[in-house]
Amino acid sequence: MSLVSQLPAFQVSVQSSEMAVREALKKLLDGLSPLSLDVEESGTVELVMAEALNNIVEHAYPEGDPAGPIDITCEHGADGLRLRVVDQGRGMPDGRTPLGAAANLNVDLCDMPEGGFGWFLIKDLAKDVTYHRVEPENHLSLRLAVAMA
Repeated sequence: MSLVSQLPAFQVSVQSSEMAVREALKKLLDGLSPLSLDVEESGTVELVMAEALNNIVEHAYPEGDPAGPIDITCEHGADGLRLRVVDQGRGMPDGRTPLGAAANLNVDLCDMPEGGFGWFLIKDLAKDVTYHRVEPENHLSLRLAVAMA
């Protein structure tokens, strides 16, 4: 029997909050446990999803806005993990993800950027990254080349 049939698609749902990212990551990694991911693979999943989820909590549901749902669907296939994240928060500026270019770190310490690394990491580590706004929802899909069958 192949790994593909050993892990059925599953969903993780949380309500946006400061603790939502931690809760979602724990549920996601628990759901992936049948795949016996190695440390590097689970680290990749955790890093990419932490960046994506932190962006949702911080920007789609910023402080002062009501909390809302964040739903993650995970499917395992021969080409790795396919993840789809849906939220009902604010849409991306200009209707698309940031470019995700690497920040220039060859600057004085006082000129170092505070943020902007998240989308670079997501786009560097994930494949097939797509974003669509389908009112009233944001749909982010990506593939991680881990646990490939």
